Formats: sequence, C-alpha cells, structure tokens
Amino acid sequence: MKRKNPGFGTLAIHAGQSPDPSTGAIMTPIFQTSTYVQKAPNQTQGYDYSRSGNPTRSALEGNIAGLEGAEWGLGFSSGMAAITCVLHLLEAGDHVVAGNDLYGGTFRLLRTVFEKFGVETTFVDLTDLDAFQAALQKNTKLVMLETPTNPLLRCCDLRAIAKICRRKKLLTLADNTFATPYLQRPIDLGCDLVVHSTTKYLGGHSDVVGGMLVGNGEELRARLAHFQNSCGGTPGPMDSFLVLRGTKTLHVRMQRHCESALKIAKWLESHKKVARVYYPGLPSHETYRTAKKQMKHGGGMVSVELKATVAQAKRFCSRLEVFALAESLGGVESLVDHPASMTHASIPKKERKKAGLEDGLIRLSVGIEDLDDLVADLDQALKRL
Repeated sequence: MKRKNPGFGTLAIHAGQSPDPSTGAIMTPIFQTSTYVQKAPNQTQGYDYSRSGNPTRSALEGNIAGLEGAEWGLGFSSGMAAITCVLHLLEAGDHVVAGNDLYGGTFRLLRTVFEKFGVETTFVDLTDLDAFQAALQKNTKLVMLETPTNPLLRCCDLRAIAKICRRKKLLTLADNTFATPYLQRPIDLGCDLVVHSTTKYLGGHSDVVGGMLVGNGEELRARLAHFQNSCGGTPGPMDSFLVLRGTKTLHVRMQRHCESALKIAKWLESHKKVARVYYPGLPSHETYRTAKKQMKHGGGMVSVELKATVAQAKRFCSRLEVFALAESLGGVESLVDHPASMTHASIPKKERKKAGLEDGLIRLSVGIEDLDDLVADLDQALKRL
C-alpha cells in the first residue's frame, strides 16, 4: 500500500493483497495446490510445498499483520495450533505465567500437554499487577495474556504488563481474539506477539476454523516459522480465502456488534432477574477504566449471572430462539454458551470458582441481527425462569 498510515477500513480491504497479476482478478485467488513446479532443483518462485507456504495464506498473513500493525503474520489451522507454536519455544524447566480467567482450551493445553514435558504454569489474576509480579520466577520465559478474558471479560493493562516483561526480558503473547485489532492493538502497547482464533470475529461467519500469530522481528519470526512448518498445523487455501473475505468487513461488523452488545448489557443490568452483568463497556465492570484506556469500544461479548439455579440457567439457554445454543463466538449470528458445561468444562470446578467463574454464568456472543429481536428473545426466556 503506497499511502502512508491508511485507515483501518482501507487496511482491512487492501492490506496484504493486490489484484492477481496474471488475470487482474481483484479477489485473491484460491491457490488450491499442494506443490509448485521448480525451474531447476531448489529454484522456486517463492513456493515449493503448501504446508510451507501458499499464496492465499500469504495474503491472509499480510492482511492481519497489517491490521495489527505488525511486521509479519503466520497462519495456522486453529487458534490452538497458533498458541501451541509459541509454546514450542519453551524447554523443560521453563515457567509460564498466564491469566486465571482464560479460554478452557488454553488451560487444557498448558496443564495436560506441556506440563508433562516439564513446562510449569502459574495462573494468576493479571488485572492485579502486584499479584502478577509476585508470580514471576527466575525461570519464567513467557507471559500469556488474554484481554478481554473469556468469559468474565476482564481487561488487564497491556502496556503496564508489557513494560514489566520488557524490563525482565520476558516474551509476551496477547490473545486479541475478543477485541480484534479494530478495538485494540497489543503490539502498539508493547506486546511481542498477538494470537487470534480467526474462527471468531476475523472470519466472522461461523464457516471456517483458523488461527494467526503476528509479531515483529525476523529472528522471532524465523523461530516460529520453523515450528509452523515442522509441526504442520497450517490452514488450507480455502480456509485462508474465507478469513480474507471476513476481514474485509471486520470494521463494519465490529461496530454493530459493539453497539448492540452495549445496549443489551445495559438492558440486562436493569432486569430484575439478572444478578450481575459482565461487560467492559459498563462503568460497573471491575476493569472498566482499563478497557476505556486501551479499547475503542467494549466489544461484542456479554456475560451474565442470573438470579436462578444452575439448572434454570441451562434451561434459559435452551429456551432462546434467536440466540443459538452453541460453542464459539464472533459470527454474524448471536450465540449463547454455558461455559461451565461447554467451553470451560475442561477447567476443574475448583479452579473455575477460584477465578470467579460460577456454574450459573452464561456467555452471550451478540450478533448483528436487529437489536429489538435480540432483546425480545432474551426477555421471553427470562420471563420463563
């Protein structure tokens, strides 16, 4: 892109992409090929085998790197594959500090996979800087941030944590899936790496699974690209194309997600059958000031505790009609999830309660349907409690 400092919407549509030179096609072609003809042994045109690199994937990697203000991107078949790639930088005896309120799959990966290889993890409330610093050890090598967190939507101070990590020469990995680069850019705040489940808001249509790492510095990229290629968890060209299609409308979708989520959060907060609402854009949220400082808006996710038993909360989820009961989030359609029995079931109950995740908590992914229909759906289900 020739213009300096283009706007977010312009980057979303053009970063990492240009019309196909052979045909003039404005959309990046789907290079559905496994291998590439070489002019002579080891004389390629930039690609030799699609696990190692594919032009459609390269366009997506450049696009998301551009949105995050990073120098490079590496694509993966899922967000968990992207996180796994970073963890391969560690060795037996290394220590990780991670948030205590994060996606259950990340917790499971650290506890049941990398712990048996001698990598220990301390889970701590990263909104408490004193607790964070107390958790750091001499062998700490990586700090894993998730903000807003999943599902309590707590926001840790990215700039403050990154500053501490830079001083101690610790690598920082920020999961920006919930916020997306439209709402915050962790690299601008000092983080080393950003990870996305592109399945969510970046893809935006619940029709693809993928992941992305972005960062700065060629040395770090080379180390991670080695594991990306060696372990092979890379996305196919069709998956890359679908996410590219999604990022083109990210800015307009996120604006609608955020506007509707804020109104729903305010409506729920005033409802007599609601005990508590978790939404970073509400002044009542414990990390509202941090969110306001580093996020453009509060995001499209709302979590809520009802004045109900766990069984009643589960029935509430099943009675919704516009909100579909399903795992995942960030699509154009609204979804409802019961974390304790679905997305976070892999975290032991004792650990969940310690982090503040009650069994009756419900997580809403607010889509882009008409707001009145979403509110009416929540209202009819609440009335039946």
